[in-house]
Amino acid sequence: MIVITLTKVPAALRGDLTKWYQEIQTGVYVGNVSARIRDQLWERILKTIGQGEATMVYNAQNELGYQFKTTRQDRQVVDFDGIPLMMHLTVAPGIPRHGFSKAAKFHRARVMTRQTNQPRLHKETAVVAVDVETTGLNPFQDVIISIGAVKSGANGDGDTLYRLIQIERPVPPAITKLTGLTTEMLMEQGVPLSKALADLRQFVGSALIVGYNYQFDASFLANGFRRLEQADLTNTTRDLLPIVKTANQFLDNYRLPTVLAAYDISNETPHQALADARATLTLAHKLMKTGDLSI
Repeated sequence: MIVITLTKVPAALRGDLTKWYQEIQTGVYVGNVSARIRDQLWERILKTIGQGEATMVYNAQNELGYQFKTTRQDRQVVDFDGIPLMMHLTVAPGIPRHGFSKAAKFHRARVMTRQTNQPRLHKETAVVAVDVETTGLNPFQDVIISIGAVKSGANGDGDTLYRLIQIERPVPPAITKLTGLTTEMLMEQGVPLSKALADLRQFVGSALIVGYNYQFDASFLANGFRRLEQADLTNTTRDLLPIVKTANQFLDNYRLPTVLAAYDISNETPHQALADARATLTLAHKLMKTGDLSI
């Protein structure tokens, strides 16, 4: 069973969902569709949600028996030893007193975000952008096929890390079409997961890790370390997705290509882990310059 809750979304999106789910209460949809249809509908929600919010709960093979996703800015889905948890985030207080226009709300959100960011690290702290490509969206069923990371520090951009990973299953055709990675490429050029994760741990060291929708990447990395019976990374992290949602509230959607275009960042090879990591690091730098991201 799948349950989706929507608030403040366009009427057209509600109409789309009623083709697949039953609306049992205003904004609450229940249905039972395949994982493929479920994921496609979630993509449609992300594309057309506007300034609304959505949360989806669905069956999963974990200790709880379910998994969830959300677009809420005051919540973040985290993985705790294989158990999905909804973490409450510190957010700016409600409607600003100085005005109710969109411009006033936008200005207030930017000011409050700067005040409520996580504690600042030392100015010389290295920053590493990390991105992974996988065989699918479920960290408990799918696996990592590539890892990309780009490091910057006080002296500007530095080293890069890129690893293809050998897997014991064929790469799904849809993933090959998306990423350009084939089963043969992974077998010939890839390294074992243990080697890739060891290299990543050494590469990031004690640096601050940034990512876009990093909860996705982090869940796969955590499960990879768990399968190897190794400790997860303990670095401080910043997920740029909720930061961008607060800083730029008028985007049509918050997919990485849309966000990169909004910030005038080029990425010639999307869904390639190293290219996505490099673009994410550039985005982090721009958010630092605007004061929306503090390190």
